[in-house]
Amino acid sequence: METDPTHAGPRPSCKLNTNGARFGARKLPETRSGSMTPAQDQILKELQSHARSAAKAEALMAYIAKRLHEKLTRYNWVGFYIVDPVDTGFLIVGPYAGSFTPSVRIPLNTGLCGAAATSKQVVVVQDVSKDPRYLAGSSMVKSEIVVPISVNKKLAGELDIESYFADSFPKSECEFVEACANVLASYLTKA
Repeated sequence: METDPTHAGPRPSCKLNTNGARFGARKLPETRSGSMTPAQDQILKELQSHARSAAKAEALMAYIAKRLHEKLTRYNWVGFYIVDPVDTGFLIVGPYAGSFTPSVRIPLNTGLCGAAATSKQVVVVQDVSKDPRYLAGSSMVKSEIVVPISVNKKLAGELDIESYFADSFPKSECEFVEACANVLASYLTKA
């Protein structure tokens, strides 16, 4: 584990690929990599397949959020935040699936989503009660991961997943969530 100044305490290393690229124009691996499970690999392939035929980015985001929420029992809220096209100092909620209403608009300097957006780094918090930056969407949330999505080195949005269970995002989950976010990043790069 490494220490990350953007969140409280150590977090698992979340490096998805070995060539230094994190998001943007790159081909996703067609086979399982690193510590992803066969189930995660199957879901990722499903998302990649859907991305090839998605008519719009919003439809792809809705599909990703819905499938992750349905398939992974610890993913109690899954959604996207998008950089506000009117005021780029804010994130606005995009498609999501889950049991509570999210914050609709978040300043870039606020919360875990804001921390991920401004640092352009994955933010993983295994116990949100110990991180003062957490903006409560639900008192039941115990852990959260936020993955920024950049296109051509510019922040486009982020994938946010919240869980009612502490310690829900070990390295294997982190790698998987980054790969899911990268499905959208690749789609947006081609758009």
